[in-house]
Amino acid sequence: MAGTSRHDHEMAVMAKRQLSQCSDPVEKLRLQCLMRGSSGIKGLGRTFRVMDDNQNRSLDLKEFLKGLNDYGLLMEKEEAAALFQHFDRDGSGTISFDEFLIALRPPMSRARLEVVMQAFRKMDKTGDGVITVEDLRGVYNAKYHPKYQNGELSEDQVFRTFLDSFDSPYDKDGKVREHKRQSRIQ
Repeated sequence: MAGTSRHDHEMAVMAKRQLSQCSDPVEKLRLQCLMRGSSGIKGLGRTFRVMDDNQNRSLDLKEFLKGLNDYGLLMEKEEAAALFQHFDRDGSGTISFDEFLIALRPPMSRARLEVVMQAFRKMDKTGDGVITVEDLRGVYNAKYHPKYQNGELSEDQVFRTFLDSFDSPYDKDGKVREHKRQSRIQ
């Protein structure tokens, strides 16, 4: 636990230092979250979920501004509104907070991305750049899953549930493609 606290402290100090030199609104918001440590972005997500009264997993501008304020993030109203517009790509007047929080995450380091890609390649038994239920049969034993053991899920349903946790939130097709899981590289 001490290692995590030290890591969080170092992250907060570095984020505070970078914030003083930052002008990009997305990066400013990211750094303000990271000043709270490794769970800062997750905490913002919890704040937004509490505010999502109709449970549609999206926020309008008023909810977005209130969420930033409730979480204690300092940002001028005009800057926050411009940030909202940046994330409201379709002009619908709402933003998906899942997509917003994903975009807010810091980029993966090259070393971490390589570890992720090694795991992906290991699971992609056919080597076609797509992980499917068939690929999982060779690397994941569903018979030990509690919901398989109690009869709630079939083996294929266990595999599909596993894949869905990595699949795109709005395009679940039972296939995890290599390009869906890659993130920006520092």
